[in-house]
Amino acid sequence: MDPSPHPYAALVPEIVLTAVEALGVTSNGRLLALNSYENRVYQVGLDDAEPLVVKFYRPGRWSDQAILEEHAFAAELVRHEIPVVAPLSFAGATLHYHQGFRYAVFPRRGGRSPELDDPDCRVRLGRFLGRIHAVGASRPFVHRPTLRIADYGEAPCRYLLEQGFIPAHLVSAYETLSRDLLAAIRRCYARVGELGQLRLHGDCHLGNILWTEAGPHFVDLDDCLCGPAIQDLWMLLSGSRAEMILQLSDLLAGYEDFYELDRRELVVVEALRTLRMMNYSAWLARRWSDPAFPLAFPWFGSDRYWEEHVLALREQAAALDEPPLVA
Repeated sequence: MDPSPHPYAALVPEIVLTAVEALGVTSNGRLLALNSYENRVYQVGLDDAEPLVVKFYRPGRWSDQAILEEHAFAAELVRHEIPVVAPLSFAGATLHYHQGFRYAVFPRRGGRSPELDDPDCRVRLGRFLGRIHAVGASRPFVHRPTLRIADYGEAPCRYLLEQGFIPAHLVSAYETLSRDLLAAIRRCYARVGELGQLRLHGDCHLGNILWTEAGPHFVDLDDCLCGPAIQDLWMLLSGSRAEMILQLSDLLAGYEDFYELDRRELVVVEALRTLRMMNYSAWLARRWSDPAFPLAFPWFGSDRYWEEHVLALREQAAALDEPPLVA
């Protein structure tokens, strides 16, 4: 454990408010911390306008070029009239610097989670994702990551083992299981051959989609990357196999009005789910020195957590052997 203060320890309310006011915006001093762990995000009240949302990027995570590429992708989607919440520009810039922090300012957008049990909702979501991918396929990212087995599976497993996060009585089981899972994931990829790569939202779960009477809008492109199109679709599937097939069919009914999914990618749905599970545990481990994480995830690191994680991975081993979904 690193005994030095975490960089976010210096991000006190006064710094947040002065960062906003440095852009020429007058705050009324009202500050509300929003639900975010990777970055720090605040709603800041204004005297004469709707509140703004300010995101302070985690120090050391992204290069300036990668952040600006995220911003440019969001702006490109907005130009195509796709409902994505993009950062606001002040004096021609979207990335700002204050007291050692990098930050961006966004308009506040409300909404609720999409009702994925509604077929019409699924079709409409599919349409917007198809439009996002049609734009995303027009050119690649240069500074953002690519979704690779090495980075999202092999490296996380290695980190957890080398840093001693796996309890001693589970080390052998986890090591063997993760090795077998990674081999199974590679076999899934090999069955497909070369996967298409395009710019994606990258973290398209329900928490990053806000629904209003006008439809959805997508938030938080912080994890945007290059990868197969199915990465932005599979996280919207849940339940039994029959339920997921129905959900997928509705999503694609809207999606393929704007972008055609290579159906071979359905082979890697469970592989991508497994990589996300592996990477999630390593993400928590890598962030454990951040005081916000033990408070928000007190169960992480317990024997029970790791026992359930190993069990969930064993279930994924079975899922990887099942036939792919069809639509």
